[in-house]
Amino acid sequence: MSKKFKGSCLCGNIRFSVNEFREKVANFHCTMCRKFNGAAFGTLVGVKGLHWLSGNNLLKEFIVPNGTTRTFCSNCGSSLGFRVKGEPPENIELAISTFDVDIPLKVDAQIYTAYKANWCELQPELPVYSEGRAG
Repeated sequence: MSKKFKGSCLCGNIRFSVNEFREKVANFHCTMCRKFNGAAFGTLVGVKGLHWLSGNNLLKEFIVPNGTTRTFCSNCGSSLGFRVKGEPPENIELAISTFDVDIPLKVDAQIYTAYKANWCELQPELPVYSEGRAG
């Protein structure tokens, strides 16, 4: 039986669980991730077996000019996830900070660093990609 990893938004009205995580976890330094998360970067992870446990009516999506979809709580504004243009809802990458339990992951890359904030220091022990992992 697989363990469920649970998370929520800031107000707690949206709750979710996931069964598994995809392999890669990155700090996204692009301008959109910084603005969406209100931080130096957003840290996102792909998930498998996502179940929205409560607050589905509060889930809102914003599609940015490049076609990516940002998912957030319409009550508290918590940034919950991101989808690449054209990806179905089940391929969402969740903000790692929204999990309420310890999760068995470590960040393995820093991506879109060409757009990082000048006041942010990169982590020297992690690989750096100026664009996505392929760039």
